[in-house]
Amino acid sequence: MPLSERQLAAFADKHAWQIPFDTSPRHLAGPGDARHVTHGLAAAGWSAVSDPLSAEIVLRSPGLRHRLQFDPQSATSAWWRLRAEPTDTEAGWYAEFSELVPAEVLAGFTDALIVPPPQQPDPWQPVTSAGWHRDSDGTARSPDSMCHIELRPLSEFRDRPSWHVETREPGHGEFSGPRIWHAYFDERTPAHLVGSFLTALADRSPLQRGMYDRTGHYSAVQEPSPLRPQQVVEAHATRLKSLRAQARFARRQQTKPATTPASVGPAHPAARR
Repeated sequence: MPLSERQLAAFADKHAWQIPFDTSPRHLAGPGDARHVTHGLAAAGWSAVSDPLSAEIVLRSPGLRHRLQFDPQSATSAWWRLRAEPTDTEAGWYAEFSELVPAEVLAGFTDALIVPPPQQPDPWQPVTSAGWHRDSDGTARSPDSMCHIELRPLSEFRDRPSWHVETREPGHGEFSGPRIWHAYFDERTPAHLVGSFLTALADRSPLQRGMYDRTGHYSAVQEPSPLRPQQVVEAHATRLKSLRAQARFARRQQTKPATTPASVGPAHPAARR
């Protein structure tokens, strides 16, 4: 399997001795453990195609259509890049995420790539349900006004709107503060994937971070978690097991031959003996 016992043990070794703190809001929780993303994809059959000794990680989907690149030495602010190649029936698309995007929020996006949600609601719905302020100009902002979602309109260069999400430090008056992190989804990114990212982002439940883990901003609220370290490890293992099973089921459905209905024709009389 792409995900080895040694890799799972390394995750457990880190988190089993780390006292978890409930950290909120999510957009200020900091990056967390990138293995929430990479382990989830590996459990679903994605393969590493990068140099094992490189800081860069590149994963390819089983059908080779999707490619995720994690580059902590990126010359730009995008540490995560996900590309989908076009097919005969679907357009290609591109999404990127910067360093401090919480891994659990990004995993909401990649998990939906593996197992699409049963329903594809309006991407704005989870945001407004969580109490974010929705504006009439195609934007929304978190209750603390530090995270901003924008559906940028059509232009002479694009025939569809694109999604932009930014978290910034508080500014002064009309001027925004320095950017903490960003996420970008081009105009061809499937709406259910954007909706899954926004659902994970606006979720009011806290994320678990270690005492000395980096957060996105000093105003993030951290309280001792009721979860024990072992429960954090077990939750990770349970999620991977579920993703593995669901990905296998989806692949079986794709390769399952279509059943041919029995032909209906005139009945033939039984042969006389």
